[in-house]
This record gives sequence, C-alpha cells and structure tokens, in this order.
Amino acid sequence: MSDPSRTLPPEALDAWAATLRERFGLAEDDVPVAAVLDLTRDVANGVARPAAPLGAFVAGLVAGRAGTDPAEIRAALAAVAALAEAWDA
Repeated sequence: MSDPSRTLPPEALDAWAATLRERFGLAEDDVPVAAVLDLTRDVANGVARPAAPLGAFVAGLVAGRAGTDPAEIRAALAAVAALAEAWDA
C-alpha cells in the first residue's frame, strides 16, 4: 500500500508547480503539469514505473535544448510518450 503522506491532492500539486515556477522564473505555459503527468503515466504503464522519472528528465532535457517555446515543450513530452506507447521490450 502506498504511503498516504506521499500522495498529493490536486491543490498541493498546483502549489508545488507554482513554487517551482516562481523559484525558476517560469511562466505557467512552461510547466504543463497535466502533460507531464500524462507522460509519466504512459512511461510507467508502457515501459516500467522506474522509467517514468527518466522519461520525464529526458523530455525536459530535449525541451530545454529546443528553446522556450511552449509548443516545443509539449512536443518533447509527446515524443517520449509515443516511444513509451510503442515500447516492446
């Protein structure tokens, strides 16, 4: 069973995202929370749970190298999610 103290209600996740945006000078479009959560779900289900943080990191790295356009951020997330959906180890 998962530790309930490690589960965030939606408002706490929103507060954490806001804290990250404020600390690092990011706009709301720079942090697509729902898309990141979708990506980690797709990687966890398509590859393995431990692969989800790695997939999110790589998507962030790719997005960062692509620039600051929110569309590029979403494209990087989508590309990693597509790889996970097609994964057949």
